[in-house]
Amino acid sequence: MAFHPGGWPAGPTGSALANEAISEAPLTGSRVLLTDHHAVLARSALSAAVSLQLRLGDAAVDLIESHAVLPDGTVILAVDAMSPTGGLLVAARGRSGEVQLDVTQLVPVAVRSRVRARVRVTGTAHRFDPASLELCDGDTVMSLLNLPPVALWAIDPVEVAVTSGYDDAMVSASAYRATRPDPLATLESTHLQHLAQYHQDVIDQLATLVSPTLTAKATRVVPVAVDADGVVLRAEAPDGHVDVRLPFACRVTSGASLAEGLRTLLAKAAPHRSVRSPRSTADAVAPPALACDLPATTCGIPSV
Repeated sequence: MAFHPGGWPAGPTGSALANEAISEAPLTGSRVLLTDHHAVLARSALSAAVSLQLRLGDAAVDLIESHAVLPDGTVILAVDAMSPTGGLLVAARGRSGEVQLDVTQLVPVAVRSRVRARVRVTGTAHRFDPASLELCDGDTVMSLLNLPPVALWAIDPVEVAVTSGYDDAMVSASAYRATRPDPLATLESTHLQHLAQYHQDVIDQLATLVSPTLTAKATRVVPVAVDADGVVLRAEAPDGHVDVRLPFACRVTSGASLAEGLRTLLAKAAPHRSVRSPRSTADAVAPPALACDLPATTCGIPSV
């Protein structure tokens, strides 16, 4: 199991324009009620995170690829009971709110101001009960099997705090448990990175759906988020950026249906194709886009 000293990435340092970034709809779960939005964000961040920070009293350690999340939101940690951290977990067992988990959700592509949200879970540690497997789906069982072969600990959330941009919220344990992560949460990173690296033509066409007043000074447009309700494009200018959501016509429930959501947006963009793309101002210095060599059935990104 991998441990390393704690230390989170620095927070965003945007300009005045970035601080007043405009979006056509909320950046996550645009069709989810506001009271549920932060719970969805917390569940999604925990499900997609590769690492998290475990804090027990004054001790903190980062766990790398050593956690999984059960369908009811319980966080499972793989920590050797004979290690110093394991000893602290043994001592904390059953004590309400003695364990703290911190996750930082980052935009998975290379942009400035990458910190999207921070989630803090305060919970109670117990030894993992194998009977819990009866309530798990196949994907959850596989995620548990992929954990390091050491002792498993269940962290039952007592309180969840979410910081997103300038928005702070507390999520009750009941609301957290009743919510499910966004269907694309664990797939977002792969899809966004593939879209940004291999399908600049698709990005350029999607950018024509953004109001020209928001992209007039943009040097590039980058996809920075995708979830069940839409894709978010960031128009970057020398003095800041603006994030704009393009909502899907229908809610996307899987990676397979993402292609249809994008195809519908591209059809909507078709009448705008003669409009000058915001990216063209930087074409002279931008590196050429890589050609996608994946079969269409594997890639999943519709062609323009």
